[in-house]
Amino acid sequence: MTDLRDAPFDGLLLGAHLATLDGAQAYGAVEDGALAWRDGRIAFVGPRSALPADAVGSAREVIEADGWVTPALVDCHTHLVFAGDRAREFELRLQGATYEEIARAGGGILSTVRATRAADDDALFAASLPRAQALLRDGVATVEIKSGYGLDFETERRMLRVARRIGETLGITVRTTYLAAHALPPEFKDDADGYVDALVEWMPRLHAEALVDAVDAFCEGIGFSPAQVRRVFEAARALGVPVKLHADQLSDLGGAALAAEFGGLSADHVEHTNDAGVRAMAAHGTVAVLLPGAFHVLRDTRLPPIEAFRAHGVPMAVATDCNPGTSPLLSLRQAMQLACTHFRLTPEEALRGATVHAARALGLPDRGVLRVGARADFVRWRVQHPAELCYWLGGHLAEAVHVAGRRIP
Repeated sequence: MTDLRDAPFDGLLLGAHLATLDGAQAYGAVEDGALAWRDGRIAFVGPRSALPADAVGSAREVIEADGWVTPALVDCHTHLVFAGDRAREFELRLQGATYEEIARAGGGILSTVRATRAADDDALFAASLPRAQALLRDGVATVEIKSGYGLDFETERRMLRVARRIGETLGITVRTTYLAAHALPPEFKDDADGYVDALVEWMPRLHAEALVDAVDAFCEGIGFSPAQVRRVFEAARALGVPVKLHADQLSDLGGAALAAEFGGLSADHVEHTNDAGVRAMAAHGTVAVLLPGAFHVLRDTRLPPIEAFRAHGVPMAVATDCNPGTSPLLSLRQAMQLACTHFRLTPEEALRGATVHAARALGLPDRGVLRVGARADFVRWRVQHPAELCYWLGGHLAEAVHVAGRRIP
């Protein structure tokens, strides 16, 4: 609960209720709480009445608050660096075209690849920064950003550089994921194995530039086969880089089990994951990342195996999947709402999914929870109960976002 050594605190928040998400109690709730930080880390969390008598007077900053405070949100699956949009494809889907039909006709990912390749660093940054700002305004202080709209070395590199620049500009954590195995580029038409050779060769070069925190792939009939993904993952393992996987979204190719076999941080989408895949994820500690935005936009009907995840203790994260084609979603809180509505998560499950479990899906155990020693990333909300974060459709509920104790404008 507390670490009072080396007082005073750098900051102390008083009066709000705390949804610590620590422990089995509902929301880890602490009423009339106190939250203190020092050197960017939480140094005290508990009831206000448990503070030592001199804590308030000696703290360098004291914030009197009401409402609720939660850990800052963590968006663990986004594609938010891209150029252009795909609003026309949205219309086509409403007229009956399928995701696969659009992709095979040269639309889908490849249309975004063309626009992204044509954008220089500054243009790509200018297009992408507002999307990250929207997530931040809604409570996100840690965000994962994937490449995958370049499909050549220079554009993949540019995407990852822009992602890093966004984090530096906003003062938030950005984790970069190398997703060159997203689609087959026109230069390698009908030569998927040749393209896998190329993207595997690019990987250590980008890793040497500190641009790769994780490696991902799209394991699907319109993406890459399990055998090809295995080659990508073996290259990542040789570099000591963790893996994630777009798994079992449109069909069951055993993607979740493949991700688990490599000790994957997460398997994402997972609508078609079978029981063996669920058991493999449970055995290897792989997080199931639920992406209800894509489920909603694509009007899918096949639900992820939520009850099996619960039964086997597989942590369920929730993310926006922010992307131009299948999930143009700029609010993680809205993704939480959709997870409750479509997947029947409870509001507490959704909140834990967008905090502590999402942090685990990024390999970041020091956030997503209000606990002594964790990073002092937290949000002050204008709500009377944490369930409101999943109840309201839209609206601006975040009063302030703090990163390592510092309020972010």
